[in-house]
Amino acid sequence: MSEDKDNKQPVLDEVATTMDGRDITRGYVSAMDIMQPTDSVLRLRGNGNYDIYKEVLRDDQVMSMFQQRRLAVISREWEVLPGGKSKADKMAADFMRDQLMHNVRFDTVTDKMLYGVFYGYATSECMWARDGKHIALESIKVRDRSRFGFDGQNRLRLKTLQNPAGELLPDRKFWAFQTGADHDDEPYGLGLAHWLYWPLFFKRNDIKFWLVFLEKFGQPTSVGRYPAGAQPPEKQSLLQTLRDIGTDSGVIMPSGMEVELLEAARSGTGDYTSLYDRMDKAIAKVIIGQTASSEGTAGRLGNDDLQNDVRLELVKADADLVCESFNRGPAKWLTEWNFPNAKPPKVWRRVENPEDLNKAAERDAKLNTIGYRPTLRQIQDTYGGEYEDTQASGAQKPAEKKPAPSFTEFAEAKEHQDPVNDMTERMVSESEDAIKTWIEHVRILAAQANTLEQLRDDLLIAFGDMPTDKLAMIMAEGFSAAQAAGRFNVADEAGQL
Repeated sequence: MSEDKDNKQPVLDEVATTMDGRDITRGYVSAMDIMQPTDSVLRLRGNGNYDIYKEVLRDDQVMSMFQQRRLAVISREWEVLPGGKSKADKMAADFMRDQLMHNVRFDTVTDKMLYGVFYGYATSECMWARDGKHIALESIKVRDRSRFGFDGQNRLRLKTLQNPAGELLPDRKFWAFQTGADHDDEPYGLGLAHWLYWPLFFKRNDIKFWLVFLEKFGQPTSVGRYPAGAQPPEKQSLLQTLRDIGTDSGVIMPSGMEVELLEAARSGTGDYTSLYDRMDKAIAKVIIGQTASSEGTAGRLGNDDLQNDVRLELVKADADLVCESFNRGPAKWLTEWNFPNAKPPKVWRRVENPEDLNKAAERDAKLNTIGYRPTLRQIQDTYGGEYEDTQASGAQKPAEKKPAPSFTEFAEAKEHQDPVNDMTERMVSESEDAIKTWIEHVRILAAQANTLEQLRDDLLIAFGDMPTDKLAMIMAEGFSAAQAAGRFNVADEAGQL
């Protein structure tokens, strides 16, 4: 019974550790020793030295494509978002924003850290400083990855002349990230250079043979014939003459020696150009996921949106990689030191393409036709800028409705444009409340009636009980005013006023 109970408990210790010979892919690894990368190209072709990948980066196509990918990331604006809604959270975000804007030069640091995507990992040193009562991030220095290594516990170590096995580094001092590997047992990651090595290898050998081809078939080959029984000095003299033909415009030769130029029968460029272009396309696919952006073929492919979407996904992945590792490292450390009660802020880049404002306006107009309109905050987020509610603005505020003149004012007006219409409008305005009372009474009867016949009978009964006193008073006053106005006009026309 106890054995079954123990088996149900979770195992809290790490079982598939890479130390003490438990990793069959590495052999015995001590917690104090630096592990070697498992990258096959790096080990077999470069003996574990990253200089081999630095040579890959020297290629024009590799550098151009990778630069395009890096610049696409740092060209996007970054922002710092509070980790929560408390005052401390907002203060921590403001402090982080100030550090990145004035001290760190975050775009420059991001550009250098993105080389980790090429090599597999990147590491940098955080330079802390005192700023009053706060610990400030004075700068971030991206270091050469060749100077570092990871031990059996995946801890970063610094290789020095005094200690080639690596010095253990202090906590919360170095910011590093890994990418590209398909498991967590590889602390060095697996960069783009791993997949770029062979296309570049074939490309460079293609160029080498291409140059030989151009030299061989770009000019005729000199052929010298010596007579039978020629001695070695004579042969050497003839060979030197042939060599001189390739560099000098005029040569001399002993009598009896024969020299001719053998024209090349082969023409064309062979398949060297095709192989060169094919390797460049392979390089572009590895770095930016497609060839349209590098070869200018998106329009011919007829799928521009797809090409842009593929590239946008890579840009977002690179931006998230750097920002997420920074948030887990320096951003968290700085916040815990200076604002222990705050949630660490989040540093992100706005990678998504901005919304088409014309389409957004059309969408808002369609929503308005069915009874919906965006809030002021939504308008500012979508269109930017500052906006003012026209209902609250004095300049745009609609004119207030002036109170209608009294019946006495109508009657005493000497020159009125159309007294009949004015009287009618006034009577309609004054009778609105009385009519509303009638309508409300009818609405109540309709709600209580079960059938149309019952509603008809109820209306006939209630007709005599409808409140007409106010309406009768309005009508009487209106008619009196109309009569007075009529008398006024007659007297005015007769010249009695």
